[in-house]
Amino acid sequence: MKYTLAMLVLLAGFYQTGRAQNFGAKATLDKKSILIGEQTQLNLSIRFHAKDSIGFPKLADSIGKIRIVNFKADTAFDKGDQSIETINRHYTITAFDSGTYIIPSYVFKSPVGDLLTDTLNLDVRTVAVDTTKAFYDIKQPLAVKYTFWDWLRDNWKLVTGILLGLIVIGAVVYYLLKRPKKEVIVEEVKPDIPLHIQALQKLEEIKNKQLWQHDQVKQYYIELSDVVREYLEKRYNIQALEQTSEEIFASLRHMDIASEDRNLLRQLLILADMVKFAKEKPAANENEKSMENAVTFIKDTQPRARPTDVNVKGDEAK
Repeated sequence: MKYTLAMLVLLAGFYQTGRAQNFGAKATLDKKSILIGEQTQLNLSIRFHAKDSIGFPKLADSIGKIRIVNFKADTAFDKGDQSIETINRHYTITAFDSGTYIIPSYVFKSPVGDLLTDTLNLDVRTVAVDTTKAFYDIKQPLAVKYTFWDWLRDNWKLVTGILLGLIVIGAVVYYLLKRPKKEVIVEEVKPDIPLHIQALQKLEEIKNKQLWQHDQVKQYYIELSDVVREYLEKRYNIQALEQTSEEIFASLRHMDIASEDRNLLRQLLILADMVKFAKEKPAANENEKSMENAVTFIKDTQPRARPTDVNVKGDEAK
């Protein structure tokens, strides 16, 4: 029994040792010596069983005075044994102070224990300067010609504005020169036509249309009453075009109009309202009588002619 237990312990030790031999963590530098501001790569890698969980060390933005500029990673599997995996992380680093910097050992956590990398030294050197020589430019300044096209490129907004202004001015001048001349139309001054003459002329035009004779009785009374209302509005200064017939009669109550003429006006407007709103159909003699009443009313109420200046002077002489 003792021999069997010892054999099992020994086999477990061999298995653990063999398993550990497959693992390895290392750190390398592409270049161990750089100039100030120059870059190199720090490479961290570990080889392990893919089924195991590995704790990769975390690097900050810098390692002391060494700055980490960039980072990338890649993974590969062993060609002979796909169960073995290798992870590589590449850190681009640089430094801006000269000196020798120590990159510490990094710890990888694994099932077989902590795996450590070796410490590394990075030597950062300055550029050698020959102090026996004076400072001078590497190259003399180049003389650059400033051509018209260079000026045009720098001032294209100004040039564009000037060209647009000239185009607008030219267009305005062209339009002013080429536009058609307006003919001066001298309107003939027509003498003022008395109000009652205008009304009588409109009544004559209605009469010549022969509206009621062509079965347009309603239109006949609309136009006939409109002429009379327009005459009343201008003659007596009332709102006859907007008023009802009764309102017109009330507005004319105190006007100097003979009772016979008032009756003529009342007969005309009331009959017109009945035709327009009550669909009344007057006889032919009533249609003719309405026209006669309108003519008679306008003639009887026309404004009286004023005495001429000559008559006034003659009266004064007497």
